[in-house]
Amino acid sequence: MSQAFNFADWVRPARQRAATDFVLVWSPLLIVVCALVWRLGGIGLAAGILLAGIIALGVGARHVAARFDRGWLVQRLNAREARLEDSAALLFAKRDHTSLERLQAERIAARIDAVDPASLANGWSRRTIVAAWVLGAIALAATLLWPAPDPAPPPLTRAGPNGIAAPGYPSLTGYRLRIVPPAYTRLPARYVQSLDVRAPQGSLIEWTFAFSPQAKSAALRLVGGQSVPLTLGGGEWAGSLRLDVPSLYHLDAEGKQLTRTPHRLEPITDEPPQVQVIEPASGLVMIRPGQRRWRVVFEASDDYAVDQLARLTLTTAIGEGENVSFTERSRTVTGTGDPRRRRFVIDLDLGAFGLQPGSDLVAQLTVADTRSPGPQVVRGPGVILRWPAPVPASAEGLEMMAKQTMPAYFRSQRQVIIDTEALIKQRGKLSADDFLVRSDTIGVDQRLLRLRYGQFVGMEAEEGPRRPPMPTSDKDEAVEPEPEHHDGDGHDHGDAPEAPVFGGLGNITTEYGHTHDESEAATLLDPGTRALLKSALDAMWEAELNLRSGQPEKALPFELKALDFIKKVQQASRIYLPRIGSAQPPIDMARRLSGKREGLVGGPARLTPFVIDDAIPATAWRALAQPGTIDLEGLDRWVRDNSARIRTPLTVLAAIDAVRSQPTSAAVRERLRAQLWTVLTRPPAQVRRRNDGGAVGRRYTQGLR
Repeated sequence: MSQAFNFADWVRPARQRAATDFVLVWSPLLIVVCALVWRLGGIGLAAGILLAGIIALGVGARHVAARFDRGWLVQRLNAREARLEDSAALLFAKRDHTSLERLQAERIAARIDAVDPASLANGWSRRTIVAAWVLGAIALAATLLWPAPDPAPPPLTRAGPNGIAAPGYPSLTGYRLRIVPPAYTRLPARYVQSLDVRAPQGSLIEWTFAFSPQAKSAALRLVGGQSVPLTLGGGEWAGSLRLDVPSLYHLDAEGKQLTRTPHRLEPITDEPPQVQVIEPASGLVMIRPGQRRWRVVFEASDDYAVDQLARLTLTTAIGEGENVSFTERSRTVTGTGDPRRRRFVIDLDLGAFGLQPGSDLVAQLTVADTRSPGPQVVRGPGVILRWPAPVPASAEGLEMMAKQTMPAYFRSQRQVIIDTEALIKQRGKLSADDFLVRSDTIGVDQRLLRLRYGQFVGMEAEEGPRRPPMPTSDKDEAVEPEPEHHDGDGHDHGDAPEAPVFGGLGNITTEYGHTHDESEAATLLDPGTRALLKSALDAMWEAELNLRSGQPEKALPFELKALDFIKKVQQASRIYLPRIGSAQPPIDMARRLSGKREGLVGGPARLTPFVIDDAIPATAWRALAQPGTIDLEGLDRWVRDNSARIRTPLTVLAAIDAVRSQPTSAAVRERLRAQLWTVLTRPPAQVRRRNDGGAVGRRYTQGLR
């Protein structure tokens, strides 16, 4: 009977519930302790405490579950089920039963089947669990939100050799410098081991100095006259300054300068954010047949942080030629990822823009950084989705009305392909010589077309002598091949052109264009379009070589490739430019046609003399060449006001301070003079008088007069 009723199966539900109840009650305490240790001792110690706590919870849960043994099970069954007649122990006994015990066990075995083992487990400690988790949450929030104590400042750094020790005056023995960047940079405060400061613009610089013997007064003196007072506290002198502009400073104690050379205060300017297009890979994308949505992905990066919200500007240009209508709309988009490098993914429903063949959709993103005050706003590059205009249908059924011999200007790459395919089909019907002549003729057409397109990339036509006639066979006369220098292509400058005939098509490029000899014609195309056109010319060259050698099958792939490049060049004809409007003043209808000219602004153009904005450094530069006094204060103010246009303003200020300390030193004055030369504005270019040609030229001019 004991084998039929397994003891472990009956106590397992009770043990599991008791262990889970124990873990739920004591887990909040473990979490709070780990958070507290993390705030005070770091993440390493907190991880160790967490591991030890998990082991302790496991041991405690196992100890609680071990209480539910055989005696508890028998006692719980006898107490709950009176039908067992206090004989539950007979079902889970380890020894053999007597005949009477066996009879009793068989009688109650059928009765115990109706008992569910899960119903024997103790109930949940709901109130205790809820109270533990509520108190734990409160303690955890208080632990995490409690401000972290400021770390103890490091000891003072020993003063370097830059100090000046004077008998009877205090000398600098140590210093400590702390930099607190602006909050928007999200950079922590830090200590540095140097008195030269290079930190983000707007940072708070805190100094601490120690003197021996103790000074009665101390201050930081900026080069230029401004002073930062220091206060005494705890035996140390402390002061602070907001870093906004580049400056130099000295340390003074009791009116005595304690530093030989000035120390630097150099702010790091917050750079504006950068925006780039991640998807699509090209700035111009053609719409696919059946496309309903368009995904655009921008990435914005900044040295500190990019604002999570950006503005997307969508401009639609519908129409062609002069009948183009623009519609602009904008919406706010949200970026994801690292604050320093956010991605903006936009899925556009093309059905909402009313696009049609020949229209463009331009997307541009405007982002801002988190600089405070005054965030920097940047508008990124635009990406264009274009719906190409339909190709006009070619005329059919007009073969008899059209001119059979097309002039050079109207030859097209598509016609060359058609002629090549027709020649390939007729190979079996033509003799070898006729086939070669027709292939060479198509090659001449390909050459003329290559020259015509080459004009737009600055390519000159090949000049060369005419080739001798090519014999077709022994019986036929010599056939004059197509000349290398085509008549009427604009290069036959030695022969007189034929008189134009009314109604004749002629060569239009000869009469109205010769653009490849003009340097401007090679610069009308953007670099991308020029690259496509050059690729087309390379393919035409390969096709021409194969056609002239009688191999049209090898020339056909290059002809198709050239046609594809030409179509891409044609599709790149539209360029999107931002619209720039002009606000005209309203018309005063009362004065219209009255002839009154009062209040009109106008007049002839006047020449204004050139005014040098940097007269102060120019005057100082000239004065430094000779002994004498110089207005160093005015020069110092000018350098501070124009620090943005000076590459190294602190170097110039240091040179000014050196002249202030040693006004009679020629080497110091020359060093400042060299620094001022780099910041002077170059005078405007003057019109030089034309050379009169000397005595002979003057006599010739006089003779003309």
